[in-house]
Amino acid sequence: MAKKKLKVLIVDDAIFMRRMLSDIIKEAGHEVIGEASNGREAIDLYAKQKPDLVTMDIIMPEMGGIDAVKEIVAKDKNACILMVSAMGQQQLVVEAIQAGARDFIVKPFESSRIVNAIDRLVK
Repeated sequence: MAKKKLKVLIVDDAIFMRRMLSDIIKEAGHEVIGEASNGREAIDLYAKQKPDLVTMDIIMPEMGGIDAVKEIVAKDKNACILMVSAMGQQQLVVEAIQAGARDFIVKPFESSRIVNAIDRLVK
């Protein structure tokens, strides 16, 4: 049975991290429909693009990932958001999950962790 091709929005202030996630997601057979460098852009793009999944960094300029998750989930309770966060941000990860994120991955990560998390989230 063929896997559903997902539309993914990548949110991270580091361009190299967006590129890396984009490559992993495309290799897994999904489509990257947009990239945002902060939470404010993420909210706008989410509303326009209606992605199936969002990868969300926590610490970003202008608006962080947790506030963005809260706003996205307030508008779409079925939003599927995967937090991608640096080590040492456990407290923030807990907050993100409470805000409505579905799962989290700690940076640095193996590409298989991203693919497995995406597969798990969309089942």
